[in-house]
Amino acid sequence: MVMTKGEHILQEQYGTTKKAAAFYNKQMFDHLNCMMKKFISEQSMMFISTADSNGSCDSSFRAGLPGFVRIIDEKTLIYPEYKGNGVMASLGNIIENPQIGLMFIDFFENCIGLHVNGKASIVENSQLSSLNMPKHLWTDILEKGENKAERWVVIEVEETYVHCSKHIPKLKHDKKEIFWGTDDEEQKRADFFKGK
Repeated sequence: MVMTKGEHILQEQYGTTKKAAAFYNKQMFDHLNCMMKKFISEQSMMFISTADSNGSCDSSFRAGLPGFVRIIDEKTLIYPEYKGNGVMASLGNIIENPQIGLMFIDFFENCIGLHVNGKASIVENSQLSSLNMPKHLWTDILEKGENKAERWVVIEVEETYVHCSKHIPKLKHDKKEIFWGTDDEEQKRADFFKGK
């Protein structure tokens, strides 16, 4: 992990340099360890952040069946892109600037989070077989019907670290039917905030 100039300035200003160094040394990795892989394989949602070539940011939400984000190896993972609003904000940013941040939060069991930062690229369904994926992963994707994904995003992992539990609320699951990839306006509730 390379400390940014801004981090250095603020750590000096607020006297947190020693505490930050301990975090960098004990909590930050350049790969997914076994516990992180297990954690990701159990998650059904994540938040993503991207920025365009000018640095204008966008955050978004992704969800799927538990384990919808697949780990190829300790430095590579993939997630499906389903039909959305057609704007392609996140994917458009990835085209201009491949840096991406993923935030996995377990609100239901352990109330803990995991940051995964790296470089992203877009892979079409027809290109999936060219990835160096273990055979069981390829079979799993086909069996779970994720061929409904319009495309996939591949992440080259650069850094991973914990998001501590102290401010993460514990939530409970409630039953809701999910309409993956629907264009039904009633199900989408796209005008919830009463646009134009």
